[in-house]
Amino acid sequence: MSTLFVRTLREDPADAEVASHKLLVRGSYIRRVAPGIYTWLPLGLKVLSKLETIVREEMDAMGAQEVLFPGLLPREPYEATNRWTEYGPTVFKLKDRKEADYLLAPTHEEMFTLLVKDLYSSYKDLPVVLYQIQTKYRDEARPRAGVIRGREFVMKDAYSFNIDDDGLDATYFTMRESYQKIFQRLGLPIAICRAMSGAMGGSRSEEFLFPCEIGEDTFVRSPGGYTANTEAVTTPPLPELDYAGVPAPEPVDTPDATTIETLVAVANDLRPRVDRAWEAADTLKNVVVTLTHPAGERELLIIGLPGERDVDMKRVEASLAPAEVEMATPEDLKAFPELVPGYIGPEVIGPQSARRSEDEPMALRYLIDPHLARGSAWITGANEPNKHVFNLVYGRDFEADGTIEAAEVVAGDEAPDGSGPLEIARGIELGHIFELGRKYSEALDLKVLDQNGKSQIVTMGSYGLGVTRTLAALAEFNHDEAGLVWPEEIAPATVQILVTGKGDELFEKADALAREFEAEGIEVLVDDRKKVSAGVKFKDFELLGVPYGVVVGRGLADGTVELRSRRTGERVEVPVGEAVAKFAEFKA
Repeated sequence: MSTLFVRTLREDPADAEVASHKLLVRGSYIRRVAPGIYTWLPLGLKVLSKLETIVREEMDAMGAQEVLFPGLLPREPYEATNRWTEYGPTVFKLKDRKEADYLLAPTHEEMFTLLVKDLYSSYKDLPVVLYQIQTKYRDEARPRAGVIRGREFVMKDAYSFNIDDDGLDATYFTMRESYQKIFQRLGLPIAICRAMSGAMGGSRSEEFLFPCEIGEDTFVRSPGGYTANTEAVTTPPLPELDYAGVPAPEPVDTPDATTIETLVAVANDLRPRVDRAWEAADTLKNVVVTLTHPAGERELLIIGLPGERDVDMKRVEASLAPAEVEMATPEDLKAFPELVPGYIGPEVIGPQSARRSEDEPMALRYLIDPHLARGSAWITGANEPNKHVFNLVYGRDFEADGTIEAAEVVAGDEAPDGSGPLEIARGIELGHIFELGRKYSEALDLKVLDQNGKSQIVTMGSYGLGVTRTLAALAEFNHDEAGLVWPEEIAPATVQILVTGKGDELFEKADALAREFEAEGIEVLVDDRKKVSAGVKFKDFELLGVPYGVVVGRGLADGTVELRSRRTGERVEVPVGEAVAKFAEFKA
């Protein structure tokens, strides 16, 4: 510790909001360079390296082979797959001195595909799985939580190449098992969730989430084992309703009813029902959003959903990727006077829109949430100020251009597979695996000759694991009020020897003990600082999170040292000559 490049902090950094960020900075594992960009210090680099080693061992064990691509990549491969445009502002783009376009890689699908295309040409070469552990770059709009969401981060990305879909399925599940082994070795609880493929494309897709209150991902789970990111939850199909007895639509004056709450109150006042009161679930609200497509084209879109449900913008964005989605502004609505804020109804939008023509076949596109059953009757906007229409039936009085999963998933909703009511939880996404299929191999013309000598498009899988994110998750899972509590597998050292006195014999004995531990293959950090109090040394031991401590202090006069467990707080005095042997028993 007297020569280690480390400066611990007693106070939390001002910009840190979560435990992992606070403790990694205070423990001198990382230092901030700019928002979302961090320097890894010696202790942090040790932990990161050990984590990478575990990932490598499991990747190698499943037959994957390691390569390493550059982080600076030319435009052309990404242009071929349209991701130069699709990625939008999240990609760092730059030009060289000859004005050629480059990017800092957010991911490497194109490069892996082109590498296999360059070297392989026959089905006999397949299957093959390649991976790398590499720094990635994304221009996050809101970097947060230290290395959980940064603009530069370390990721393990792997890609499989198979001749057919059966081969892809087999590789996918082998990789899935490898991920489970990685997280088991790290002692991290993981929820494997169905997920949306988004801009990555492909069919089957699953996320590996660490359940955690600070997580940005919301997921659901049911008693019967259904688990999914809320973005991927589908609404069970609703049976079509018989509307034969529903009266004709009736416009009603509803002054100042611009919210669902006020509309329900007005409905119960002006048109009370005999059987029950009107509720928010009887109203149809139509939310206007704007889509910004990758090429920059903007589109107004209206989404219909039951009034008791809020729009989940993440679910909407996942359904409409790669377009960017935001709520429409008054400025956006100026060109559409038929859209009266607070009173928008389906009679002037979607297939009913008077704007529909050969030039504008999808003007004012209208998508509805699956919670609207065909044949259901609604109270909704009448497209006039202070007026709503009652008894408007979906399928009789209006149609939509399609459906979209837009409504917020709430606790108690039925799981799509019928396995029980859903529970809502939060988590940090640590891994994501995809069956990409042929999206990239088709775009980049990756073909091999099959058994019959015919040219065959290769099918691909993609498997990402956030290494720096996983390290942060480990810090979130392994800490207490005093500091970090690393699992032994990734700790910067296994034992921290603390010299708590001033006599030369204490430092000499600490050095001798360190050599004994190291001779047994046990990594040691010695706190040999001579002008630092015992109290400060103990606080640093707790902050740094080394799993075990050996205290060389006043007990040495009686021939003993103290063993400490950082996780349990257990302490035992042992003869100094038996410290290493007793340590093995203490650990057990």
